[in-house]
Amino acid sequence: MDEFVRKAAALGLPAIMLVIVMGTTGLAGAAAITAALAALGGPAGMLGGIALLGIIGLATEMLSKYGLEALLIGIYTQRLQNGESKSRLCGEIRNLPISGEMRRRLNEEFGC
Repeated sequence: MDEFVRKAAALGLPAIMLVIVMGTTGLAGAAAITAALAALGGPAGMLGGIALLGIIGLATEMLSKYGLEALLIGIYTQRLQNGESKSRLCGEIRNLPISGEMRRRLNEEFGC
């Protein structure tokens, strides 16, 4: 059941976002879908909107599977390995809208 809940959450959020944006267009049917995808995609248009929904689905699945802390540690670890400076990443961590406890954990992990 836990696996089903994770999959449903991953599929559910992009669909909910699309429906909300469709509702704000004032259009109906295919025109609403087209306008919503274009709005979500910004300068990349409909294809960008489709890509964004895919990324949101993937992010939702990973968050439900591993949790925010593990994902943030993984992302910042990879960025360090890619050559970004520790001081830049520590500054970014300082400005993240996260709890004090999670910020403390990230600071400990990366020596900030």
